[in-house]
Amino acid sequence: MILAIDTSLGTSAALVDGQGRALGEAWSDDPLAHAEVIGGLLQEVLAAGPPPTHVAAGMGPGPFTGLRIGITAARTFAQARALPLVPVPSHDAIALERLAGAPGRASLEAPAGGSAAASAPFAIVTDARRREFAFSVYDGLDADGLPHRIAGPVLAHRDEIDERLRALGALRVDATVVSAAALGVVAARAIAASRELSGTEPLYLRAPDVTVPAAPKRVGS
Repeated sequence: MILAIDTSLGTSAALVDGQGRALGEAWSDDPLAHAEVIGGLLQEVLAAGPPPTHVAAGMGPGPFTGLRIGITAARTFAQARALPLVPVPSHDAIALERLAGAPGRASLEAPAGGSAAASAPFAIVTDARRREFAFSVYDGLDADGLPHRIAGPVLAHRDEIDERLRALGALRVDATVVSAAALGVVAARAIAASRELSGTEPLYLRAPDVTVPAAPKRVGS
């Protein structure tokens, strides 16, 4: 049983079983109210089934403040209950929904099937603010039923992104939500295949606005 949490765009939480069935999912589209809503969303989905055995965290890319709220919640929940944390790139969840032919926030219950699925290259594109977009390019499912990422995630200026995607031969797919249910399915397939999809550091792609101040200059006597 996997508790999946993502705050890279809005806020989404889901409880997914080991076969990729979503037992419960709740979300908020507000891009700024992650801290205000995440507690209630977690309560809602945790009531939908047995206690989780793993926690999946959407690692972004996403804005610094919003993204760290979801990752912190996932880490805290996992540590408090001594559960494994499964980091998942958020774009992988969006890509899986597209490759499965499912609309946003749809349950993805079909198993991987054990064979790769070919697809024309496409780019998942999300708003990174400051006139930039984050994108990742995929070309189908691999043998484990996981989206095969061939580029990214990286940032591109809004005036350059279409040219960069054309150079990669990738169809642009703009996304405004991340389904925690799909994130949980990606995590379930990664666990089954004994694979790590991401490191434990958030995929901010740029430094935060707030920086540690430099040490004060020494004043001579």
